[in-house]
Amino acid sequence: MHTNRFTRIGFILAAAGSAVGLGNIWKFPYITGENGGGVFVLIYLATVVFIGMSVFIGEVLLGSNAHKDAVSTFETLSPKKYKYWKYSGFTFLTGVLILSFYAVVVGWIFHYVVVAATALPSSVQEAENHFMNLLQKDIGTQIFYYTLAFFVIAYTISRGVKKGIETLNNILMPTLIVILAILLIYSVQLEGFSKALSFMFSPDFDKFDSSSLILAVGHAFFTLSLGMVTIVTYAASLDKGVNIVKASITIVIMDTLIAIVSGLIIFSILFSAGQEPGKGAGLVFITLPAVFFEMGSMGIFLAVAFFTALAFAAVTSAVSVLEPTVMYLVERKKMKRKKATYSVALIFYVVGLFALLSNTTEFSSFLTFGSKNVFDWFDFISAAILMPLGGILVAIFVGYIMDKEVSRKALVPHIGENLYQVWLFIMRFVAPLAIFLVMLNEMGVIQF
Repeated sequence: MHTNRFTRIGFILAAAGSAVGLGNIWKFPYITGENGGGVFVLIYLATVVFIGMSVFIGEVLLGSNAHKDAVSTFETLSPKKYKYWKYSGFTFLTGVLILSFYAVVVGWIFHYVVVAATALPSSVQEAENHFMNLLQKDIGTQIFYYTLAFFVIAYTISRGVKKGIETLNNILMPTLIVILAILLIYSVQLEGFSKALSFMFSPDFDKFDSSSLILAVGHAFFTLSLGMVTIVTYAASLDKGVNIVKASITIVIMDTLIAIVSGLIIFSILFSAGQEPGKGAGLVFITLPAVFFEMGSMGIFLAVAFFTALAFAAVTSAVSVLEPTVMYLVERKKMKRKKATYSVALIFYVVGLFALLSNTTEFSSFLTFGSKNVFDWFDFISAAILMPLGGILVAIFVGYIMDKEVSRKALVPHIGENLYQVWLFIMRFVAPLAIFLVMLNEMGVIQF
């Protein structure tokens, strides 16, 4: 049992910190740009409300009932005849794989905070050259910032739930919100703001297709940190008596608002500079730095603020991804927290080096298998297979396996019987099917 628990606010900020990451500030704006703006945002919001919210509540329900590590949670809540469902908790291993390449990206962002403050590229071409040089040739710089990211993440986890995770999120999440608020206030004054509003909130159904629908479902799922028992693990350290529905809704709203605000900021800046939104994954590292340069001294301030916000979001997410594995080792294997943290962190550090080197010209040929290098394989396996599989397991476990009285007792006092039945229907039928379709689409088995 936990003596080291989150306060209600601490849990909300930590879980929001887990959910708010690169998916909100980097990925959401560029996939919105690539998928027609308003219609994609509409589908995304609907998916968050009807599927993402339900699965999120399901994960919080599991953790807050058992107050144990993920494996013990499924073990405790599994009826004897379903004893093998306890192995669902081992989806925490997805986090170690994700962290192995995610920390590489955190390192890139740390580097760009320094670039923003010292030498912004003066054109899109220069920005592209800088990023590709970093990615493919400047191994030393990459390893330096990757190592820095590794130490920040591991040190935070090693200090525990209260002193480490909650303290970090209590500082970084409010600061992140303040930075985004400043950037939004500035964006409102730009001539491109009205166009950004129109682009994001005026659905053009001519641009709607089934692939956008599946992408929106997948991104809603990804951005809420579902499918790798992170939320289950955080909820295990939640004080008893907390209204889990209210806390879950608060977190989902915070997560979604930050994605929307990030989109408005980025599109306002792009439109004001005469740039187009469909720039793909290079939007943050190639297009925006050049746009910030064109703004002069104000651009330097905005660039530092933007990349700092991105760094904060990335670190809080990375910390949450490691915690389930550490908690398992502490509770099930009786390891000291520091030993557990640095043992796992060392594994992800070494494995992550292969992901980092696989992007470089010097080592790519040795670290490319089939059509993908190690970095891309890690991304593909986690996003296309392991996270969706983890989400399906949670939905089926909560919907079918776990004693219904557990969920009814926890939820009905807060949402009533009718809404409880709607939630249960989504967990049993809608969420597993929707996530399974995302999984098949990501794997290329079917294409929408």
